[in-house]
Amino acid sequence: MPTHRASTRPPRGPATATVQTDPDLVGGLLEDAAHYPGGRAAGVLYPATETDVALALQRAAHVLPIGAQSSLTGAATPMGDLLLATARRTAILEVGPDTVRVEPGLPLTALNAGLAAIGRSYPPVPTWEGASVGGVVATNAAGAATFKYGSTRGWVQALTVVLACGEVLDLARGEVQADPGGFFEIETASRGVVRVPVPTYRMPDVPKCSAGYFAAPGMDLVDLFIGSEGTLGVITEVTLRTLTVRPKVCVTLVPFRDEGRGIALAGRLRDESLRTRRDGTPNGIDVSAIEHLDRRSLELVREDGSDRRFGVPLPPDAVLALLIQLELPADMTAARAFDEIGGARASDAPDTPLVRFCRLLDEAGALDEAEVAVPDDETRAKQLFALREAVPAAVNARVGAAKRTVDPRIEKTAADMVVPFDRFAEMLAIYREGFERRGLDFAIWGHISDGNVHPNVIPRSFADVEAGKAAILEFGRAVARLGGCPLAEHGVGRNPVKQALLRDFYGAEGVAQMRAVKAALDPGWTLAPGVIFPAPAEPL
Repeated sequence: MPTHRASTRPPRGPATATVQTDPDLVGGLLEDAAHYPGGRAAGVLYPATETDVALALQRAAHVLPIGAQSSLTGAATPMGDLLLATARRTAILEVGPDTVRVEPGLPLTALNAGLAAIGRSYPPVPTWEGASVGGVVATNAAGAATFKYGSTRGWVQALTVVLACGEVLDLARGEVQADPGGFFEIETASRGVVRVPVPTYRMPDVPKCSAGYFAAPGMDLVDLFIGSEGTLGVITEVTLRTLTVRPKVCVTLVPFRDEGRGIALAGRLRDESLRTRRDGTPNGIDVSAIEHLDRRSLELVREDGSDRRFGVPLPPDAVLALLIQLELPADMTAARAFDEIGGARASDAPDTPLVRFCRLLDEAGALDEAEVAVPDDETRAKQLFALREAVPAAVNARVGAAKRTVDPRIEKTAADMVVPFDRFAEMLAIYREGFERRGLDFAIWGHISDGNVHPNVIPRSFADVEAGKAAILEFGRAVARLGGCPLAEHGVGRNPVKQALLRDFYGAEGVAQMRAVKAALDPGWTLAPGVIFPAPAEPL
């Protein structure tokens, strides 16, 4: 029977690691993908055992766990902390009938490569698969395929976590659940029984949420650590569910000259896919992800020549493109897929998922210009995905150039918000009006199947950055009114705008409840101080 109390154990393994302070080594770890300024570190430790982690937590004033440092929020940029790097903890420890137990530094690319060798997959990956398992658990990461597979949270079966006191929790889903009174108890050797309150704020009903600590009546203790951004404990092992049959996927890029038609097609594909999964229709359309690129995104691709480099023609007057991942039966071959696509318009075409999909594209006037990578054509699929990834790369390059040549204060200014899909078009209009009213250049792309896209400022001056931040705070309030969440995928980190969005979303009382959780598990504020919310000595 589930209980509300967990017990710690001593850390295992010998002490083997030492703190390294070589400037060249540490210097390469002073910022994450957000390029948050001012990074500095007391040194770096590459732990090999739980004891290494425990001793670091007991001896250092502040410790920041880091993985691939792909954070877009500054959460993996040190501010004088000792860095606890998981980069050498990359083993697949055990493969179960439908699970895999791994070390936290394992990159998702390596995880899926290992699973592919045995015909399995781990589907809820973020867009950048170089992220580490520990990192995606720490942020409850999500990505394109959340529409079908959900976020990281639903795939985590067990965690091993070293607490700030140096003791270890082994947590398996379903074993420890919150007391009806709204708390957990953790029995420790050093501090006795620690009571951890469960926050009472209500979380939004959207597919993605990475907005501080998870909270729900009767919640599982595993879920408290998922999405906590390294502020409550150091993850040393993760057990994940896996798909035991690797699906065949047809990847299709579909340009549109009319944005309304494109959004309508995305809605139709969503509806058909949800019906297929609900009813178990064997020949129904089953889309796992739909990505969205707006007019400015497509202009950036053409300006940089990415369309030509990847051999993906785009109509010059296209205002929207959708990148669709359609899952097909496991026995689908490339030859059969080409036959079904070529004959989809014929009255005697077989009633298959791919034929149904092509007919929907044809009804939307989009079949003839669609670029298709049939199952097993990994080269073409990679080209289509690369075109999508060329958009954020183009924006980041322009931000970097402006920072070098215009004003060193210029930084990436972007949002990561989600709304219920039926409010998606309204959200897009809000983004555009807010940016245009401020005279900003911008591009919007992301995961339309989840109602989650990323509005990005393309700054020409520091004033653009400041105006963009004001716009994002405005967007956050609008998204909340639409029933969404202003912090969908990337977490909160050290980013002042995202921390302001968190305060606006949950209110001062909600953040105070998060602080109470932190104080219960980490009273010395050792772990990742300043991440999610300011440390006690910092101004609010």
